[in-house]
Amino acid sequence: MRLERLSSNQFKIFLTFDDLIERGLTKDDLWHDLPAMQALFHDMMFEASDELGFELEGVLLVQVHVLQAQGMLIVVTQNDTEEEDDEYLEMKVTLDESNELIFLFESFEDIIQLSKSVIDTEITGGSVFYYDNRYYMMFTDQDVEHKNKENVIALLSEYASPSVVTSYRLIEYGKVLLNSNAIAQINTYFNE
Repeated sequence: MRLERLSSNQFKIFLTFDDLIERGLTKDDLWHDLPAMQALFHDMMFEASDELGFELEGVLLVQVHVLQAQGMLIVVTQNDTEEEDDEYLEMKVTLDESNELIFLFESFEDIIQLSKSVIDTEITGGSVFYYDNRYYMMFTDQDVEHKNKENVIALLSEYASPSVVTSYRLIEYGKVLLNSNAIAQINTYFNE
């Protein structure tokens, strides 16, 4: 489980499916086992509170993004509204699942390094977008067809982090840098 403080009233948790398994849960439990999920959220909130020095009180808005084969990205925002009972903690949870394989890169150099490292894996596809001063790489089902998706995700995770930005947002508001076969094109221009 990775924790990151985003602001004075917001933090994010990234929980892989391996983290869920270590806690005795499966991906299906997210949708079907409400008591187990409540216990998981309770534990995560207090673990984050201790590690980040975040005082949990009042209303917490919890956005859960289930990312395909990667895990869960949880964004927690604490409302600044005054509550009469300081011991009262309320969570409003929004759950969203994505089947898209989109990763966020901090620099184009990271994409070049990824492309170099996957030359021997026969991964040649992908599209690259520039949006909100960051680079995104998106893979379609055809890009990772006949490949072990978990291995592809593990490779991508070495250079990037999973993104909750959707393909619709990238296509609508982002700039397409490489529309298809991004890995092959990058290796042709930068790694030969």
